[in-house]
Amino acid sequence: MKSTKVVYDDRIARWFMGASVGWGLVGMLVGVVVALQLAFWQANAAPWLTFGRLRPLHTNAVIFAFVGNMLFAGVYHSTQRLLKTRMASDKLSLFHFWGWQAIIVAAAITLPLGITQGKEYAELAWPIDVGIALVWVAFAVNFFWTLARRNEKHLYVAIWFYIATIITITVLHVVNSLALPVGASLTSYPIFSGVQDALVQWWYGHNAVAFFLTTPILGIMYYYLPKAAGRPVFSYRLSIIHFWGLVFIYIWAGPHHLLYTALPEWVQTLGMVFSLMLWAPSWGGMLNGLLTLRGAWDRVRKDPVLKFFAAGVTFYGMATFEGPLLSIKAVSSLGHYTDWIIGHVHSGALGWNGFMAAGMFYYLVPRLYGTKLHSKAAANAHFYVGTIGILLYVVSMWVSGITQGLMWRAEAEDGGLLYPSFIETIDAIRPMYWARLVGGTMYFAGFVVLAWNLVMTIRGRAPKVTEVEVVVPEPEPVKPWKDIVFSGPVVLTTVICVVVGSIAWLDAIASTFMILVASVVAVGGAVLLALSRENRGWHRVLEGRSLIFTGLTTAAVLIGGVAEILPTVALGAHDRATSEMEPYTPLELHGRDVYISEGCYTCHSQMIRPFTWESSRYGAASDPEESVWDHPFQWGSKRTGPDLAREGGRYPHLWHYEHMIDPRATSPGSIMPAYAHLRTTAVEWDMTQAKLGTMQMLGVPYSNAEVLGGEQDARAQAASIATALRADLGDGADGEEVALEDSQLVALVSYLQRLGRNRSEWQPEPEEDGGALQVAAREEEAR
Repeated sequence: MKSTKVVYDDRIARWFMGASVGWGLVGMLVGVVVALQLAFWQANAAPWLTFGRLRPLHTNAVIFAFVGNMLFAGVYHSTQRLLKTRMASDKLSLFHFWGWQAIIVAAAITLPLGITQGKEYAELAWPIDVGIALVWVAFAVNFFWTLARRNEKHLYVAIWFYIATIITITVLHVVNSLALPVGASLTSYPIFSGVQDALVQWWYGHNAVAFFLTTPILGIMYYYLPKAAGRPVFSYRLSIIHFWGLVFIYIWAGPHHLLYTALPEWVQTLGMVFSLMLWAPSWGGMLNGLLTLRGAWDRVRKDPVLKFFAAGVTFYGMATFEGPLLSIKAVSSLGHYTDWIIGHVHSGALGWNGFMAAGMFYYLVPRLYGTKLHSKAAANAHFYVGTIGILLYVVSMWVSGITQGLMWRAEAEDGGLLYPSFIETIDAIRPMYWARLVGGTMYFAGFVVLAWNLVMTIRGRAPKVTEVEVVVPEPEPVKPWKDIVFSGPVVLTTVICVVVGSIAWLDAIASTFMILVASVVAVGGAVLLALSRENRGWHRVLEGRSLIFTGLTTAAVLIGGVAEILPTVALGAHDRATSEMEPYTPLELHGRDVYISEGCYTCHSQMIRPFTWESSRYGAASDPEESVWDHPFQWGSKRTGPDLAREGGRYPHLWHYEHMIDPRATSPGSIMPAYAHLRTTAVEWDMTQAKLGTMQMLGVPYSNAEVLGGEQDARAQAASIATALRADLGDGADGEEVALEDSQLVALVSYLQRLGRNRSEWQPEPEEDGGALQVAAREEEAR
């Protein structure tokens, strides 16, 4: 046996950890601001500081800047120790660090400027998406290169979760980011549209939560929790079930975000069923974490690191109980589009991600600098302030969300809606928005204490250099690879793939069912075989073969995505080829881009579900064909304002104009920001042909003549709307720097008037004169 000395690269872990704390402060501060904007609309201080523009900045900052940098710190620090080798390339590590920070800075600049793709958790402009792909590949190459040159044959459970994270995020990002740029601009349109885009987006969105906010943090839990507790992981077998169950089942669950929408029923059912199945592996992981603390619970009272870890794992259990609960159709019908979902998301984000990050930071910093934590008392104070903040936040959103859901569906004695005005629900939950603001501010204050405590801990101290002597393992005989290649699960999976491929001519639902059954048998057989042979079994051999382990993990992840997405995309291609829906006019397309740029999708949905109370409030239920030309789809995920799927023709142009200038003028009590700046911002007419041409390449049925004459058509429609508005506004309508017909406001009005009017029988034609009495009458009717 030969031995060698290894000096771990802890610099990269320190840098990522410092970046995580810094960006965490920024992201949480923005979160406090957007919470204030909902409670106090006057806090929308400037066009680039409105809720619609800051909310994506907040989500991207806390997910990719705060948690992203935190998980990279944990992965770099723990991987070197688990594999007993230095990272393969210091240059790749540095490229990863600086590239990731550049991406975050680019996001912080572009999102407030309204440069967005309008897809939740994937808003960043296409050049930034390309940058993310390059940086992530560098990270992956460095990780797997290190894996190949490791000095520890056995792959510990944390490494399993890191492998799953890297593979799955690569697939998710690439597929969901497929888009065509519009000329040389930062604007792009996704290649998928309507139902297909919705499925791909929430396949990505749900699994970004699963494989960016969950699996790598579980890997961190499996490493740092036993280290901090001084106890081994409770159950190796439970770790196997947790890992394989999670990576296989999670990928199927995305459609539960789209229950009762225009998504095909079979996809919705699959999403719900697999979401319910997630209870088992998720709670298995939670119990494995908490039971690891057996024999160390007395230390939890005194050690803030264990406090944060124990609470973080508990919040993980709570969030993974609530998620499947919300995926049940009956529960989703009440909770979807309400603040209940916001409470659910933040119980995981603040409790699981935030507290696991705090525990890791408090554990790591003293060890990386060879000292003790500056103040345990301050860390304990952070824990209690943060916990109270989470509870205030989550409980207020539970109350707010359930109140919203019940008020929306409440019926009067005569059978009509008891609360026909959407503003009535806003008035009812306003105190909950203030409670959320208090809770979020307390959580932010606790994080400020953490930052101060860590700075004081490292102040004036040089980093500790970790050098260890490790034994270089002797090369093993080649024979064990046969145990994998010809093992029962692999042979069974191969046979299944051949069978499924041979029946590809079957319809989409039958093929998906076959893949589902075969996959459950294969993955279940693999797990059972591993459990039946204890530590000398198939799984133990697999843990020593990183390439095969990675391949099987990739297969487990891809099965669900392929089975759900490919049939839906194929069906969508048929729907597009036979659709009678008319595409947007050039001006409406410009207006739609304004709608997306301002983040209107963060507060409004465009999806009326098949419930009597939704049809009574908004109009006929939405069907799949309506959004066939929508790149991207705009079904929304939250109703801070009413649904807009049937907005076209409901009010005259003047109502929309005044509503955007001052929402309170037409809707007293509204918390919507004012968008008066759209009146003085000109449409980019020179981009019209490029936008239409890009849409044409994506299959939207514009003729060449319509593309070439798009700017002229758009200007003509804008002039028509402007003429009608001038008649109502009277003198002074053209007193602005930007002519009325050139303003983004007119383009947005054209888009809003189009919604739900691809079929004339759905909505009446708008009345162009739109006098003050008519506006008042229509508003009263809507109330």
